[in-house]
Amino acid sequence: MADYLIKSVVDDGQFRAYAVDATALVGEAQQRHDTWPAASAALGRSLVATLLLSESVMKGDEKLTVRINGGGPVGGLVVDGNAKGTVKGYIQNPHVNLPLNPNHKIDVGKAVGRDGFLAVTKDSGIGEPYTGQVALASGEIGDDFTYYLAQSEQIPSAVGVSVFVNEDNSIQVAGGFLVQVMPGASDEAVGQLEQRLKEMPMVSELLLAGQKPEDMLNLLFGHDRVKVLEKVPVKFECDCSKKKFAKALASIPVSQLTELIEQDHHAETVCRFCGNKYQFSEEELRGILESATGEA
Repeated sequence: MADYLIKSVVDDGQFRAYAVDATALVGEAQQRHDTWPAASAALGRSLVATLLLSESVMKGDEKLTVRINGGGPVGGLVVDGNAKGTVKGYIQNPHVNLPLNPNHKIDVGKAVGRDGFLAVTKDSGIGEPYTGQVALASGEIGDDFTYYLAQSEQIPSAVGVSVFVNEDNSIQVAGGFLVQVMPGASDEAVGQLEQRLKEMPMVSELLLAGQKPEDMLNLLFGHDRVKVLEKVPVKFECDCSKKKFAKALASIPVSQLTELIEQDHHAETVCRFCGNKYQFSEEELRGILESATGEA
């Protein structure tokens, strides 16, 4: 089944709740970046959390970029999201695997590290982009996005994200949920949610058992309290192109571009987000140089 995200309101607007099955999305990211288990879990959780965040706070053509670096062995992570159900991202060190944590799960906190930051840059297309940044809460990703929403967006929230990696490094399941407490929510309803969150299994366990995004929300709140507003297809999608890389080549120093022409006689560019490669012949490079210098 294709990946999708559910948007809903709960208790006539006391909560906004989102849940997503992003198994194929994270699987494509794993294949494109050849990530090993610890890196797969870190990148996968970041992709899922960014997807949930984007759908909850962005609209129209707005975009956001999430940067995470906790000083751990996977290095930095960068994920781009939008309000249209697509994300793309990369991890600095994809070949990282670690011993399991005491709960016999992938130790994402150790892989990411805890001594660092999570930064979210929003671009509305009008004026300068705005960046909000918080210290990492745990490096486990879900906790960190929860802390970001509380501190930077002033929205009490709960974020749960999970990735199950097979022994052959492929992705078995991946998904998550995001719940936002809205103004006017009763203390009783918030208390019930807090208790359900403590009792709720990991998202990966629910997905492995055949549960769907709707089932996650019903488990959290009860069937009669959740009103589904929208079902959104989601996917890993990169907007890179040869034309964009040609523009990037035109922006490098003329001396470097000339060196590529005279010594290498070609250039290969690689997109960090998706791994796509674009080849430029000597003739194409000369055309880029002429355009950059204004020569005919």
